[in-house]
This record gives sequence, structure tokens and C-alpha cells, in this order.
Amino acid sequence: MTRVIDVHTHYVPRGWPQLGALATSPWLRVDSEREATIMVGSDEFRRILANCWDADLRLHDMAEVGVDAQVVSPTPVFFSYDRTPTEGVKIAKVFNDLALEICAPAPGKLVPFCQVPLQDPDLACAELDRCLAAGHRGVEIGNHVGDRDLDDAGIVTFLQHCASRGVPVFVHPWDMPASPRLNRWMSRWLTGMPAETHLSVLAMILGGVFGRLPEALKICFAHGGGSFAVWLGWLENAWHGRPDVIGMSEKPPSSCVGRFAVDSVVFDPSALRLLVDVLGVENVLLGSDYPYPLGERPAGQVVRKAQFLTDADRALLLGGNAAKFLSLPTGSRLTG
Repeated sequence: MTRVIDVHTHYVPRGWPQLGALATSPWLRVDSEREATIMVGSDEFRRILANCWDADLRLHDMAEVGVDAQVVSPTPVFFSYDRTPTEGVKIAKVFNDLALEICAPAPGKLVPFCQVPLQDPDLACAELDRCLAAGHRGVEIGNHVGDRDLDDAGIVTFLQHCASRGVPVFVHPWDMPASPRLNRWMSRWLTGMPAETHLSVLAMILGGVFGRLPEALKICFAHGGGSFAVWLGWLENAWHGRPDVIGMSEKPPSSCVGRFAVDSVVFDPSALRLLVDVLGVENVLLGSDYPYPLGERPAGQVVRKAQFLTDADRALLLGGNAAKFLSLPTGSRLTG
């Protein structure tokens, strides 16, 4: 029987210590026993339900849709890359320790991924090592730190450390640009998330990052890799047509296909087919963005219904590829 592993879910603790006096510090306004609101300073960021922190509710929801395990990652608003490195590592420790508490009731089913102070590569590596020793199985990072993208030397140093330790990295878009045009209709999410993710894949390719990192690096981009699969041909054409401005990559962008994975959060069979056709069936992992309202419900429905997939392909997307990403032996169970 195929193990179904969802690599894209998030948690929010039911409260945490004060993170400082900064006006943009996130905190939780508890509205009832089962409802709360993430606040950023005095602004409402997102209303949430108890399935963000209650393991029993998560397990119930997973059983209803046939998901055997979830990778449980931070909600990106907590990354705190704009804080000082010292503050950043303190905040990361708070959320990482709370994540372990949330996942503790089901170590075979809830798989914690940590966050790190990516603004400081040495502290990021140290916090990753601490988290691995404590029980985390991987790390989620934002797709940029201010104006520093994934080709930044410090971020590459952190990714090299992840590769050396065999740690899976999940890249999530965050901190999307705002403007009068983008602040309507959730456009920061609907256009900004795909664009941010696409830009970061480009940074790794055109910045020559894949040439500096070992092939052992396991890295997956959220939300289907943004718009990358649609525009790979355009990128390839630009690389051949304007090598004077196109970047530091010694090989064409298509040569990097296979060096990274994407999740399946694209909501449409034709979009999923494009991912499989362009990136390869072995490089697409099931994701749902649980428990947030814009996630796929039920998890995996597009993969299950996609008629172009063979049974073997479907098994890879539902769990086989995620098992490899998480370094699980074939047929094994997840353990804490």
C-alpha cells in the first residue's frame, strides 16, 4: 500500500513568549478555545483554527483524507529575518521547541521541520544542528533574506551545511512585495508567491549555486516551484541568446532539472502534468498547505484524479518521492 506523505503543512503554537517590542513582532490573539488570530503588531495577519496546534485534530483530518504523515513546518511570518542575529536565533529556538511539543504526540506521523536565523549563516548552522539532535527532520527557509536571494554567499554556506548533513530543505515564499496594485484581491499571494519562488529558483541557477553545491543537496520549492516550469523555455532561450547578462551558470538552465524538487500545490491536473513533464515525475512531492484555507482539500485529490499518471507515477507523487526526500528506507515507517 502506498504511504501518503504531505511535505507542505504548517503549524502555529497556541501562544508563545513575547518576541520583543518591535512593532512588527508576531503574537497570538486567542479568540476562543478553538480560534485565534495571528497578529503582527496591531494588525490582523491571519485567523487560524485549533488544527494549527492540536495534534489530535491534525491526525483526525489526516485520517479522513488518507494522509499517513505530514511534514510540519513553521508559518513563514515567524522567520524574523529582519531581526538582529541574536534576536533571530532566540526566536527560532522558541518556535522550534514548541514545534517539537506539537508533533510529540505522533512521532510516526507528524514530522517537524525547524526554522533558522538565516540572516547569520553560522548561527543558522548551529541552530539546525541543535534541532536535528532534538528531533527535527529538516528545515524550512524563506526564499530570501531582505535583498539577499538564495545565491547569497552566506545562504549558500548554510545550504552546503544542509547537504553535508543530508538534511532536506523546504523553501517557502514569504515577505512578498506590496504596492497599491498588489494589495488588492490577495494579489501579493496570488501573483507574488509564484513570482518570488520563480525568482529564487532563477537565483540558484543563474547565480551558479547548483555548481557550488553537491548533488546530495535535497531541496524542494513550495507551490509547484512558482512559475518556473511554465517559463523554463524562455529562460533557456535567454541563456543562449544573452550570455553576457544572463548570469554565472556555466551550463544551460535545463541542466539543473533534477537538482531540485517542487510540491504539488497547483490545484489543477493540467498544471500538475506540466510539472511532471518539465521537471520529471521523480521531482514532484505531494503538498497541501494544510491547514490554511487556500490549501488543497482533500490533500492529494489532484494527484489521485490525474488520469495521465500511471499507478507507479501516482505512488511516487503520493509518497515515494517524499520518502526519498526524507531519507526513509523503502517500506519503512516514519519514526521520531
